[in-house]
Amino acid sequence: MFQTYDDVADPSLGPIRAQKLRAELRARGLDGFIVPRADEHQGEYVPPHAERLRWLTGFSGSAGLAIILLDKAAIFIDGRYTLQVRYQVDIDTFEPQSLIDTPPTRWVEENLVAGAKLAYDPWLHTIDDIERLKKAARKANAELIALDENLIDTIWHDQPTKPKACITPHALEYAGEAASEKLKRMAVELEMSDADAAIITMPDSIAWLFNIRGQDVSHSPLPLSFAILYEEGHAELFVDEEKIDNDTRAHLGNIVTLHTPEAFGTVLDKLGQEKREVRLDPSSAASWVFDRLTLAGATIKRGKDLCELPKARKNETEVNGTRKAHIRDGQALTRFLAWLERETKSGTVTEISAAKQLEQFRADTGLLKEISFDTISGAGPNGAIVHYRVTEATDRPLGQGELFLVDSGAQYLDGTTDVTRTIAIGTPSPEMRDRFTRVLKGHINLAMARFPKGTSGAQLDALARMALWQGGFDFDHGTGHGVGSFLSVHEGPQRISKAGHVPLDPGMIVSNEPGYYKTGAYGIRIENLLVVHDARPVTGGEREMMGFETLTLAPIDLNLVEVSLLTTDERAWLNAYHADVATKVGPALNEEERAWLVNATRPL
Repeated sequence: MFQTYDDVADPSLGPIRAQKLRAELRARGLDGFIVPRADEHQGEYVPPHAERLRWLTGFSGSAGLAIILLDKAAIFIDGRYTLQVRYQVDIDTFEPQSLIDTPPTRWVEENLVAGAKLAYDPWLHTIDDIERLKKAARKANAELIALDENLIDTIWHDQPTKPKACITPHALEYAGEAASEKLKRMAVELEMSDADAAIITMPDSIAWLFNIRGQDVSHSPLPLSFAILYEEGHAELFVDEEKIDNDTRAHLGNIVTLHTPEAFGTVLDKLGQEKREVRLDPSSAASWVFDRLTLAGATIKRGKDLCELPKARKNETEVNGTRKAHIRDGQALTRFLAWLERETKSGTVTEISAAKQLEQFRADTGLLKEISFDTISGAGPNGAIVHYRVTEATDRPLGQGELFLVDSGAQYLDGTTDVTRTIAIGTPSPEMRDRFTRVLKGHINLAMARFPKGTSGAQLDALARMALWQGGFDFDHGTGHGVGSFLSVHEGPQRISKAGHVPLDPGMIVSNEPGYYKTGAYGIRIENLLVVHDARPVTGGEREMMGFETLTLAPIDLNLVEVSLLTTDERAWLNAYHADVATKVGPALNEEERAWLVNATRPL
């Protein structure tokens, strides 16, 4: 099993560890310290040794930040974690705050006293983040101070060691473009930006650029490393030598010079001494990198990570691979849903046993490399916790008359999947059917969208919310995130959300996952992955329009659909989708499973 169910949160430890941190602050003449949920690469998924926020507070979410002053402390989370933070964290010690409504900058401005010294680790904050925090501190007549060591590391005595997992080549049959060709393309982009070199700090960008994959973090095949790309097309990769075997060394060849991570600072100094113009992404690069280059005399050219957009625009090989991965994954999920309907009648299925069985069906494909994130397996009220993580302590049976929400995904060499289904256990209530159908209408409306070139996710987001809004409901998370190709299940820069302002381009993969959550009762979410297709003529239209192809293949629970709420077009879409599921998934199933699928995909 790739997932564990240990209870990683212990709120009682938070006050004790906060006291230890405050003692360290007093000893150093400091008034506070910032603890983000981040590592040196600013990624969403971090290795165990970088789980400093969780160690200090108990909070295990994938995004958050704490600020600890001598007399108070706050933990900042987004709408996904408003419920979770209250059972994982001692809220008398760490007051929950909204990352959106009361951002850290505002809190700093309002809570720092004149002359206060608020410390931070420059490796764990982006350039943009630190500039915003410094501005807020100045407004409070306080000071933001960079430290040479992380204060959590000084008091975390059993801190895990840094990962040293092997890095492997990602074959051309899956990547669709050789690393040498990618380097040439990126060198051209670099030259056009009038920079001599570009610093690449995001591990998924490095994985894409060099066609390599790693095992440094759970569930995402990321090689934690740094890279520098030069306008001549050459590159330097800073990575622990223990991670590179002979096969990977041969794969990288002469186009890449290998260095240890310890040499990174020295090479940055050299760029400064040579008065190079260096491209750096202020939204993802660590403040430490900016400070080192600036001090050495380099000229900083601010610009987005060179690899971010090319990586997001999947090539034909990657899209075709993802299609194959979703057929395989759909077969596993359909087998699971058939099993679930049969086994839940006994009342013995629990959140954990369901998650384990789903993972086993994926493993039965023989091609599962990892799950793409910890499965969200939430029965009844636990389904209302958006990013619920089931543990041995919270595990509950799937009870009759309840809803079961399962959000899961897999990593295959040819693609990454992410799918959510909400299933009625027994007979659902009229209210459940109403809310589910409103979510479904939003899901269908987004899936059917046509839009001109230049359209962003923010412009489409309302399509997924309209049916909920009309009933006086909404959900507090984005409608969709980008997804990688055997990479991160959450990938930028594309997304469907109120803040998704990057234009959607052909080849981009995004999720479509509207939801509804009734605290203490149930949660509903329907999620498929979509790929943006190129512009095509519209019959009778004047302009070509882009749109989406649905990749995910798994039945949507018809027992929860209130057909009278669907329009003719919405019903037609659902029938066509289910026909596609039956055609592509059915042949791999056994006779009993196929019979179940025929009923589950029956036309409405």
